[in-house]
Amino acid sequence: MKQRLDTLLVDLNLCDSRQQAQRLIQAGAVTVNQHVVDKAGTEVDVLAQIAVKQRSQYVSRGGEKLAKALQAFPLEVRDRVCLDGGISTGGFTDCLLQAGAKLVYGIDVGYGQVAWTLRQDPRVILRERTNIRHLTPEQLYSSAAPIPDLGVVDVSFISLTKVLPALRALLHDPCEVVLLVKPQFEVGRDRIGKKGVVRDPTDHAAAIVQVLQAAQSLGWHYKGLTWSPLLGPAGNIEYLLWLDASTILAPSAILEGLAMAFPAELRSTLYPSELAPLALEAPDLRHIQQFTTLAHTTLTRRTTP
Repeated sequence: MKQRLDTLLVDLNLCDSRQQAQRLIQAGAVTVNQHVVDKAGTEVDVLAQIAVKQRSQYVSRGGEKLAKALQAFPLEVRDRVCLDGGISTGGFTDCLLQAGAKLVYGIDVGYGQVAWTLRQDPRVILRERTNIRHLTPEQLYSSAAPIPDLGVVDVSFISLTKVLPALRALLHDPCEVVLLVKPQFEVGRDRIGKKGVVRDPTDHAAAIVQVLQAAQSLGWHYKGLTWSPLLGPAGNIEYLLWLDASTILAPSAILEGLAMAFPAELRSTLYPSELAPLALEAPDLRHIQQFTTLAHTTLTRRTTP
């Protein structure tokens, strides 16, 4: 008897979802009878010897991205109620739960993508077929429901600037957020190159600044910035931006902490404690551009044979 490889991996409990199986297969991480098979639809014998190399700690690669932020930033997750905007397969949610989150609200416009293990987890409250951009607290929470004060967001095909107002209303102050900034969804179409990749570090910096400005107008301020350890599906560099709303800054301080003497040593994270307050009305973008250039240089070197 034969079966599609991606569905067989799920049935054998080698993957938590068909989407995860497809990603591993396409990455060449699955062998059938000691031979790599990289097409998810390949029909294989159900009794074949199947192995998965380097299985991720999380249900999707998104977990590895958020884990980088939790390692880079002094952000406490344990016992907190969280909101995952754009849960998809559930990588961010899985990472939060493994870090000790008490409860996670998972919001997604799609349906049926969330890993089975998370769908069965009582700590996860799912709202599928739901666009977070139009979601209100009254629609999400019952009168006695715990309100999250930590949000994480990974959305595609929409600018974060359009999601932030709803996210702000859904969180309880003082709140924190970690946003996955994807330049290809923040810059204009004229800045997007072949295969949907934004390659200019200056455009990356502009995308980050655009999100920061929108966030600051809603009462959030900058806490930290790091790049994702993994490229997006098309090869785009992505960034993890940490914000909080414990203090509301004046407009002139919109990028407080980013006007700094960039240290000589190469770093992958910018912390407020290492930065100087911005003294100018208009923020100096040079240091963000230095940072995005460093990200581009580092990740390009890492992925080039």
